[in-house]
Amino acid sequence: MILNLELADILEKSEINYMVDRMTAIKEREGNPEGIEIKRFGESTAFYSKTMPWGLFNNVKGKISEDVIEDILDFYNEREMNFEIQVIPGNINQEVMKKLHNKGFYQSGFHTTLFCEPGNQDSFDNDKLEIRELHEDEFDIYAEIHCLGTGLSLDGKEHVAANNRVLFSRPGWRYYLGLDQGCPAAVAVMYVEDSVASLTFATTLPEYRNKGFQTNLLLRRIHDAYKNCNLVVSQCSYGSQSHRNMERVGMRIGYTRATWTRN
Repeated sequence: MILNLELADILEKSEINYMVDRMTAIKEREGNPEGIEIKRFGESTAFYSKTMPWGLFNNVKGKISEDVIEDILDFYNEREMNFEIQVIPGNINQEVMKKLHNKGFYQSGFHTTLFCEPGNQDSFDNDKLEIRELHEDEFDIYAEIHCLGTGLSLDGKEHVAANNRVLFSRPGWRYYLGLDQGCPAAVAVMYVEDSVASLTFATTLPEYRNKGFQTNLLLRRIHDAYKNCNLVVSQCSYGSQSHRNMERVGMRIGYTRATWTRN
């Protein structure tokens, strides 16, 4: 695949698709306990969560046009929530960037999207490592690894478990567990829509790192995408260990998006 603006749009759409489905599933929990809202503004999609104030759950993706900026600002201002505007190359012009700057926004970071065509890969040989799909009754294990692997407090474990458990039976979602001699050590997630596999999350417990779990979890998901998908997509911090792992299994950079936040 040769990268062009059409392919870049597909890469971004895959991230929007999995976020819409993920946030919709959380919203459909009884009473919408996380206060989820999803709203379209022209060609962009705004995500909001009342109880999860991080940029991961409060952001705008898609093409931003000058005529929707005020409506987007009003949406988040009414909810008193800080948020991110996530911009990919080719999806914004100078006039929009000037207006964002005049409204107090600045570019605060970068995030990289990588892609590859799926292949029938084999895992690295390691008799001690096992990669299998997560069972429905294992979301407490998943949540603990999720929290400890990403530096979150275990106080939020039940919320992580509940917000992921609702995805288990939804079409397109697959959860994976990595074990070291039978001990749970790593987790990963994949979402498939429109023949595109999004590798949405992965982490390893600190004491089990540098053993090959993330590489094997990448290979397993790319292998599982082989029969039904034309494209595999994932996101990571530029130059991070995750970035290196993705390139190691054959993924390459599609673009590095810009993150805009307010003062």
